[in-house]
Amino acid sequence: MPHQHSAHCEHEHEDLPGSGEQALLYSRIDRDNIRCLNEAEPDSGKSVVKPWDQRLDNDKFVESDADEQLLITIPYVTVQYTVGIGYTYTNWPILSFTGSVKLRSICLRTGHGDYAPSKLKVYTNRDSIDFDDVSDMQPVQEWDLVRGSDEVVEYTTRSTKFSNVRNITLFFPENYGEDTSIVRFLGFKGEWSEVKRDPIITIYEASANPADHKNPAAEDKLHYSID
Repeated sequence: MPHQHSAHCEHEHEDLPGSGEQALLYSRIDRDNIRCLNEAEPDSGKSVVKPWDQRLDNDKFVESDADEQLLITIPYVTVQYTVGIGYTYTNWPILSFTGSVKLRSICLRTGHGDYAPSKLKVYTNRDSIDFDDVSDMQPVQEWDLVRGSDEVVEYTTRSTKFSNVRNITLFFPENYGEDTSIVRFLGFKGEWSEVKRDPIITIYEASANPADHKNPAAEDKLHYSID
């Protein structure tokens, strides 16, 4: 249901079971490589990227450690595999496909009250980003977040700026007053499409075959000797 706080409000509350479920990108996220900085428990940042039907689960959450800041980087899946049709094991071609994400919105469920982050800054297609980097970088978009609620709140992106996303970094710089911040659910809605690129052919030769490497000078000498 749309929920307006002001003329500049860019979020909705998810209060219908399963609403928006079809557009979630959960299956397109490379969850093993999610990276969270300043998390109190190792790998807890990965645990908040959950299937939609677990969005209200309170057992898994990420809490910040040294202060209220959290920095979470989410990579999307890149599909790459090797195929061989009519080739021997010595010269299989390598054919790569890459997934492209058009991000429509970010879904958040945070800690209650003052544990809720109050701001979110987002960066796209940045590798190995850390707190020093974000202090000097302009975010692609930023939001003022709703104070801690038991609902999932959806924050709409400016889609033209999120049309070809391979990874996304979420920076929570501050909260509503507590020493630490808590996030309980993190989801993404949008479109994923498989982009086919021209195959890259790589040919490997196990061992040299003399018949494939003729020496014209040697052949001339051979004919001369026979004559």
